[in-house]
Amino acid sequence: MDDKIVLIVEDNPDDELLMLRSLRKSNIANPIVVVRDGAEALDYLFGTGNYEGQDNTKTTQVILLDLSLPKLSGHEVLRQMRADPRTQKIPVVILTSSDEHNDIKESYDLGANAYVQKPIKFEDFAEAVKYLGLFWVVLNIPPEE
Repeated sequence: MDDKIVLIVEDNPDDELLMLRSLRKSNIANPIVVVRDGAEALDYLFGTGNYEGQDNTKTTQVILLDLSLPKLSGHEVLRQMRADPRTQKIPVVILTSSDEHNDIKESYDLGANAYVQKPIKFEDFAEAVKYLGLFWVVLNIPPEE
């Protein structure tokens, strides 16, 4: 299953680097793709824009999705994903600094599989990403295609 992609949707370069390091340190061998805004995430998933003609929906194992993104919010990305049969079953973990009740509720209402608040401390954030990677990439059994 290591051909299944972990898609990170994150606009903060520091958080991106920390996620990449944590996943690699956890021996996650899967390819990791990083996109930096909501519009690019949808282009990647639906094979449009710079990803024209690629079908990336069949190879995406899990999406780590920030909420505060340029161009389109994480909630809008999730809304469009869940509305399309090609992407509605891809596991999505909201990984954000927001602890607002409305953000949590809306994320689950839109079909998020998990909601994790980014810890402030470097070590805690690295540990959270490690466990997310291990669960969603190694332990979780996705639905059959």
